[in-house]
Amino acid sequence: MNKNNKNILLGVTLGLSLCACSVPKLMQAPPAVNPPIAYTNNKDTTNMASIAWNQFFTDPQLVSLIDTAVHNNLDLMMTLQEIEIAKSKVQFASGKLLPTTTIGMGMGVEKVGRYTSQGAGDASADITPGQTVPENLTDVHIGFQTSWEADILGKLKNAKKSALTNYLATIEGKKWVTTNLIAEVANTYYELVGINNQLAIINTSIELQQKQLDVVKAQKEAAVVTQLAVKQFEAMVYNAQNIAFNLTQNKIEAENKLNLLLGRYPQTIQMSKGFNQALPSAINVGIPSQLLKNRPDIQQAELALTAAKLDVKVAAAEFYPSVNIGAGFGLSAFKSSYLFRSPESIMYSMLADVAGPLINKSAIKAAFATANASQIEAAYQYQKSILNGFIEVSNQVSNLHNLEASFQIKNKEAAALVASVEVSSDLFMYGKANYLEVLTAQRDALAAQLELIEIKKQQYNAITNLYKSLGGGWQ
Repeated sequence: MNKNNKNILLGVTLGLSLCACSVPKLMQAPPAVNPPIAYTNNKDTTNMASIAWNQFFTDPQLVSLIDTAVHNNLDLMMTLQEIEIAKSKVQFASGKLLPTTTIGMGMGVEKVGRYTSQGAGDASADITPGQTVPENLTDVHIGFQTSWEADILGKLKNAKKSALTNYLATIEGKKWVTTNLIAEVANTYYELVGINNQLAIINTSIELQQKQLDVVKAQKEAAVVTQLAVKQFEAMVYNAQNIAFNLTQNKIEAENKLNLLLGRYPQTIQMSKGFNQALPSAINVGIPSQLLKNRPDIQQAELALTAAKLDVKVAAAEFYPSVNIGAGFGLSAFKSSYLFRSPESIMYSMLADVAGPLINKSAIKAAFATANASQIEAAYQYQKSILNGFIEVSNQVSNLHNLEASFQIKNKEAAALVASVEVSSDLFMYGKANYLEVLTAQRDALAAQLELIEIKKQQYNAITNLYKSLGGGWQ
């Protein structure tokens, strides 16, 4: 190796050493927090999240609505475009690893001053034997240019890996949007079914109350009761009618919400008359570690953390010199007729340079600090998604057990109150109960029946939310 080459190598090595010493210290991500080994004492790995949504939901009307939403929902369509954007970023990052080659051609004219070094030289030179350089010198050229950054430190390769990881994260994001969409469609559908059942109860109650009002009016004419009793029964009818109007408005809003989820304008929703899908006899939630692979939001957070770590490596590589290689080859002449006269018209060039930051690295340091902080944030987000998933499952398991107990008690209460309406009405007819007792019995029975439907709806919402919390729905 000659002396010049040794000096070049020494300079490059010194430059790399100086840059390496200036890389800021990397902040450490928080340690991972592992979830408990089980939700309860049961460690059975059977998990309802593995059931496909069109098998988990058995109501044919609901299955049809979910299928429409999966194909037409606008939020889901936007998520698909996010995937396409991420895919394009992967292609862009992959392209940076390859040489960039262009082909071009051009033509120009140049006149330089005679009293310049170039002008004086051109005046005393022949461009061809016996022909001096023209005062207006044209230039016609055609050729290739190529440039390439040698990825010695893996900066471009890590950037490509980061883009690919973010692409995979958007796919998981699409799965999570699908899971939430299916759960929201199901919950809204159950809300509609509940409202329909409540409307049926309230309409039946209005008919009964109207008949009782007619009876009380007749009794008032016979001086059995006073005008106060008539007004009390009228108020009861008006109150029930007002409840019906409110339920009708709630039904319209729920239908519109469901139509929005389905990506269509308002229209009537076809639904079953009651909650005809049986609730599962056993709640199979598996074990918490299954959340790590079943829930798309956890998978997405993990991929985002991996991408953030790669971004830190990319930012750190900016402190080191980069190696760029360029080359060109083509034809050039002052007349187009001379352009293809070889070898005189051939031109070529080759250049390699090593350049790195030396002074004023504040922008690079800021980019590195941002990437480092983003990595820490992604680590916390990953831990939060795991914790949130565990708590959601725990809440819904407890909710299901308590709702089942609540439904059983409320069912008994509603049956007793409905029976009391008939008893109080009979006693009132025979003068053994006053009208206030009848009113109270009817009011309490109606409230209990409406609450019973509400609890039933909550049960279906809870099993749907548990299915979503476990990561089911996107399969």
